[in-house]
Amino acid sequence: MSGWLPLALIGSSLLPGLLIFALPERRRGLRSALNLAGAGLKLLLVALLLADAERHAEAQWRLPLAAGLELVLRVDALSLLFLTLSALLWALTTVYAIGYLEGSPHRSRFFGFFSLCVAATTGIALAGNLFTLFVFYEILTLVTYPLVVHRGTPAALAAGRSYLLYTMPAGALLLVAVAGLQVLAGPQDFTPGGYLAALGEAHAVALTALFAALIAGFGVKAALVPLHGWLPRAMVAPAPVTALLHAVAVVKAGAFGIVRVVHEVYGSAFAASLGVLTPLAVVAALTIVWGSWRALAQDELKKRLAYSTVSQVAYIVLGTALLGPLAAIGALVHLVHQGLMKITLFFAAGNYAETLGVHLVSQMDGIGRRMPWTTLAFTVGALGMIGVPATAGFVSKMHLGAGALAAGQGWVLGVLALSSLLNAMYFLPILHRAWFRPARGPWPGAYGGVVRDGPDAAPLLLLPLLATGASALVVGVFAGLAWSPLDWSAHIVLTIWGYGDD
Repeated sequence: MSGWLPLALIGSSLLPGLLIFALPERRRGLRSALNLAGAGLKLLLVALLLADAERHAEAQWRLPLAAGLELVLRVDALSLLFLTLSALLWALTTVYAIGYLEGSPHRSRFFGFFSLCVAATTGIALAGNLFTLFVFYEILTLVTYPLVVHRGTPAALAAGRSYLLYTMPAGALLLVAVAGLQVLAGPQDFTPGGYLAALGEAHAVALTALFAALIAGFGVKAALVPLHGWLPRAMVAPAPVTALLHAVAVVKAGAFGIVRVVHEVYGSAFAASLGVLTPLAVVAALTIVWGSWRALAQDELKKRLAYSTVSQVAYIVLGTALLGPLAAIGALVHLVHQGLMKITLFFAAGNYAETLGVHLVSQMDGIGRRMPWTTLAFTVGALGMIGVPATAGFVSKMHLGAGALAAGQGWVLGVLALSSLLNAMYFLPILHRAWFRPARGPWPGAYGGVVRDGPDAAPLLLLPLLATGASALVVGVFAGLAWSPLDWSAHIVLTIWGYGDD
């Protein structure tokens, strides 16, 4: 009855994107209308799912392609969590991008690929089996490349080459892993608790190797060290692209894939019996510390935020690799919390660049007085990343820490404490510069030295930022309410995945 919903969710961004490609540059109004209509329709469809979740539970669409190969799109609790985040952030990023790209060339090309990127991300969220996840994961690689190289500068083209150099081999490795599991286990949908345990010890070596291949394939987009090198270079892309890459699309798709593999392909208990979760936890811990350490050395604001993403997304992987419900809840809730905090920070960085021409941390003295609302939202995001109590980041880290203790992995507390200290070291000096130091002279100016008028950024740049900043604050302060990201994550872990029965 509701099998049309998964197709409609993908179509809400796919069809506007295809139509936008055909529009002349001068059709600004129609292009904006198509963008906003697609984003609005996706929000309405997600609201429909949320309003009657029981009726539409497990809504699915299947397309047999060959013997043992089937495209499966399915709505479940985990996909709906990711869908809600992506739909909300796509709508806000669309408004932001319309204001950001005002007067820029190649807007139809940009917004066409922008919509295709969201369609691919929606397909990843809705994928009901590993093959479908792989298909949309590779589509995401192809449609995000034009966004990375959009400006066409030598730096943008170099970033695009780096992106492909990392992601294309990762896709090939992922294909080998998916094919290997297909041979061993046959066609299987994602299953809470996994479906590979029945293969037993007879295939332990092969399953361990395939697990490593899957993690490497998804780990490139999740920016796990040492597979992270493409991400800081991609910061040459326009601010709406970097915001989407870090908050909900590429890096989050990689982390989402790892969550599916551990909990719904292998199953955390079987993965632990193979001995693969501890190495994964160690890699995640190294990534957390390395990303935070490298962020300290970056004067370019977007690169500092990029290395922060390397660190923060690894929290999701770390929580996924630790046995027990609290750590799993911390991983899932950080999937949402990190998205809200990070998109706020990148929106703010884009506002500083577009309004005053400020790209460097060393240029930010006194910027809080010149752009108070933008800097207030940046402050909320930064304090959340540090993990100040009552913020979204604190909620995530609290559950990860408690989960580590419950799993007998006390060393994780040291990793979280060190990361929080490093986060404070690279965010607090920015806030001190912004709020407490006087401006050192005229602002650099964007676009040939022009400083935009007004007390803050343009309305289309400011309103989405304030919305994401407020959301990042609300989900932390009101984390205990029903239907909060924390409550939703707990429902998935305790009820759907069955940790509540342990």
